[in-house]
Amino acid sequence: MDKKLLTIQDISCFGQCSLTVALPVISACGIETVILPSAVLSTHTAGFKNYTFRDLTGDIPGIEKSWLENGLKFDAFYTGYVCENQIQVILDLMKSCAAPGALRIVDPVMADNGKMYPGFGADFPQKMRRLCDGADYILPNLTEAAFLLGEECKLENYDRNYIENLVRKLHTTGAKNVVLTGVSFDPDQVGCAVSDGTKIEYDFNPRQRRCSHGTGDLFASVFAGALLRGKTALQAAAVAADMVCLAIQATPDEHWYGVCFEKVIPDLVNLLK
Repeated sequence: MDKKLLTIQDISCFGQCSLTVALPVISACGIETVILPSAVLSTHTAGFKNYTFRDLTGDIPGIEKSWLENGLKFDAFYTGYVCENQIQVILDLMKSCAAPGALRIVDPVMADNGKMYPGFGADFPQKMRRLCDGADYILPNLTEAAFLLGEECKLENYDRNYIENLVRKLHTTGAKNVVLTGVSFDPDQVGCAVSDGTKIEYDFNPRQRRCSHGTGDLFASVFAGALLRGKTALQAAAVAADMVCLAIQATPDEHWYGVCFEKVIPDLVNLLK
């Protein structure tokens, strides 16, 4: 039987992030992709004004009930941007709709560059820890990692010892595997640290010339798809990082709100071979 992955995150109608990235990218990996929108926004929240936001928490129980009545089960769950009041609802759904041995992949989307995203309270990291507890894989960036642990956020002037202590502490959330993104020990390189709780491995790429919105969603989506295609966590992270670099390189300077990942989907298919 082909595997089915359910991804739970928002739809930002414009802006090349969240579900508008996850659905095409994971589908391109050859994985049947089912979506559960956590919210609907007119655009993402970075750089746009007067964006609309609609919390869809109230719709989730009815969708779950429909799936259960139709006998639908999922082989993997991948969560991204979710609302503050949805953690328990999502945990319940991941339990009731799980096929035997279903994977849980959590991208704890809530912060970057030392700051929480708009709309999240100061206590949201502790709520997100509940979603990380028992997850097979979590994919925080450096800011999210520090916030999950209640520690000072350190984005530069750190060493390997700092990163590896951070990774080890992230396992105390209850996560089985950790993929920490945005790691850099060299100004010309950036990558991730991948840990299974016993060893930490690294993958690095040349640092790209620009910072772009939506690259975290692209990384996590490729990672999830590659993982379900049978790649190891380190291999999946390497494919995901390569795709992010290719997407940034394919994006013109005036395209400020996201990356043109659509142009490099053929590369993704080749990377997975």
